[in-house]
Amino acid sequence: MSITLTPDQEQMIQFLLATGRFNSVDEVIQTALHLLEEETRSYQEWLEETRTKIDEGIASLEMGEGIDGETFVNQLLTQLKQAKEA
Repeated sequence: MSITLTPDQEQMIQFLLATGRFNSVDEVIQTALHLLEEETRSYQEWLEETRTKIDEGIASLEMGEGIDGETFVNQLLTQLKQAKEA
C-alpha cells in the first residue's frame, strides 16, 4: 500500500519524531491508527446507547408517559431562571 501525505501531515510527523516520544514514522502511524480505532469504537458505543435511549423514549411516549416539548422547554427555562437568580 502506498500512502501520500500532505506537507502538513509530514510536518506533524517530523514534529512528533523530534519530541522523542516516537522512534519511527511507523510508530507514529501505528499510534494514530490505534487512536482512530478507539474513537471509532467509542462513537459506535455512543450511537448504540443513543438509539436505545431514543427507542425507550418512544416506547414511553406510546404508553402515555412523558411530557410534550413545550412543557419540557418551559420547565427548563424556569430551572435556568432559578439557577441564574441563585
